[in-house]
Amino acid sequence: MGVREDISSAMARDPAARSRAEVGLLYPGLHALWAHRVSSRLWRLGLRLPARMLSQFARFLTGIEIHPGARIGRRLFIDHGMGVVIGETAEVGDDVLMYHGVTLGGTSLRHEKRHPTVGDRVVIGAGATLLGPVVIGSDTLIGAGAVVLHDAPPHSLLVGVPAVVRPRRADADIARG
Repeated sequence: MGVREDISSAMARDPAARSRAEVGLLYPGLHALWAHRVSSRLWRLGLRLPARMLSQFARFLTGIEIHPGARIGRRLFIDHGMGVVIGETAEVGDDVLMYHGVTLGGTSLRHEKRHPTVGDRVVIGAGATLLGPVVIGSDTLIGAGAVVLHDAPPHSLLVGVPAVVRPRRADADIARG
């Protein structure tokens, strides 16, 4: 996982990206991800207060809150990003595309797995909310504004409030580059 890979991922997924320099300097989703990598290392070393301080500073700068305990895969791209919240026990797979206003939130006050697990190559639309320890299979599309309260197998399409799980049609694809 590296800065170059992250920038390449953003360039491939955002048709508005004009240059690698623009992406590296101006994309808050990348800045939040980079800060998360540092805060996550601190968290795993037991340096919880500095980890939380860094994650909150990143939130202040980017409008994106990623708890240092969350596990984030490779090439996550948070497009626009403002208002994204990723909770402590969330797990996000590789090559996930997430739009602004997405919440991976918890529903329990217990010290247990309480946030979503998102598989690889999942697209999460703007304003979607995934609550509790739901498991979202790989290659799933989650529509804008969906409220996901139940697990979904791979290759699903989730839409509505609460979200209804449907098989994903082969032509319901988002270009990933």
